[in-house]
Amino acid sequence: MLVQPAQSLTDLILGIVVVTLAVRMRRVRLSHRHWQASFWWSGIAALAGAVHHGFIVRWPRWGDVSWAIISAMVVVAISYLLAATVAEVLGPGRARAFWLLRSLGLIAYGVLAVTGHAGVTAMLSCESLTMFCVLGLWGWAALHHHELARPVLVAILASGAAGVVQALSPGITGWVGLDPTSAYHLAQIVGMVLIYRAATWRRPPIEGGHPDLLAENAA
Repeated sequence: MLVQPAQSLTDLILGIVVVTLAVRMRRVRLSHRHWQASFWWSGIAALAGAVHHGFIVRWPRWGDVSWAIISAMVVVAISYLLAATVAEVLGPGRARAFWLLRSLGLIAYGVLAVTGHAGVTAMLSCESLTMFCVLGLWGWAALHHHELARPVLVAILASGAAGVVQALSPGITGWVGLDPTSAYHLAQIVGMVLIYRAATWRRPPIEGGHPDLLAENAA
């Protein structure tokens, strides 16, 4: 018997969809493989979440360990999303820009750890800084007419809306027969499909990034 059947099965569905999209990415021409890596880590995290909700939460101590591991997978997935964003917007070879932006979340978590507030929740909260960096870069790209900016922003906002679903009260999500976490899992599928469509958008390959942004950087 599954301990949390709805959460486990919806996480399983999410994981299967995301892993399937990751596999499909191998068949299309991607500008940067960071997109595919982000999907693999997200899909594996969701599949691990299905096991966590279905079985491991039965034992609180091991549940805390498994949740920490799953959270670390999510952090890696977000890191690859940031790497893909930096490569698409600023061009490949921008490792310095990536680590500068990535360090914001790491430094924030380091401060919390030093002050005795370390933990999985704190780690995921600090990752919101990384997502703000992703949004900021794509927002800047949209102002410069990057061809992927609009579809990527719509996809990220859809994923953010899915996160809002998780914060709803059970009384609201209960109208569809699901708890907030299970409803979030299903809503997240929409965001992941939109990100997949944006990442696999057919367009001519651009050496070094978007030409308008490169021209501004050169100036």
